[in-house]
Amino acid sequence: MRTFRQKFLDVSRGFPDIVSFEDIIMPKGLYIGEFEQLILLAVLRLGQGAYGSGIREEIIARTGRSISRGALYAGLDRLEEKGLLKSWLGAPTAERGGRAKRHYEMTGNGELALSTSLHAVKRMAAGLRIPFPA
Repeated sequence: MRTFRQKFLDVSRGFPDIVSFEDIIMPKGLYIGEFEQLILLAVLRLGQGAYGSGIREEIIARTGRSISRGALYAGLDRLEEKGLLKSWLGAPTAERGGRAKRHYEMTGNGELALSTSLHAVKRMAAGLRIPFPA
């Protein structure tokens, strides 16, 4: 039996701009909302250096949204519980008072969930005239 990821990759390779999800059922837990999309995009953009305050700063800089640390860490925890992110503690540093940074990296399921979610938004917006703020 082919996995969801294998089916998704087959479909998306054949139709890079238009993805059909017939006969593909998204596994529970891979659905993500807008805030989770922003977190995953920031982690992806930052790469190996992704950590809490860097992720927060990236989202604020690119969206102009005010994000509390508590909301960010709740989102990071939620994404890790879903298996869309993994984290590890780096080495303690003097500039952090001997505390270690928690680093984040997207998993394969995280990439799949983000891609699927962004494709869904793209398909919903296709053909619509949406005014963008200046």
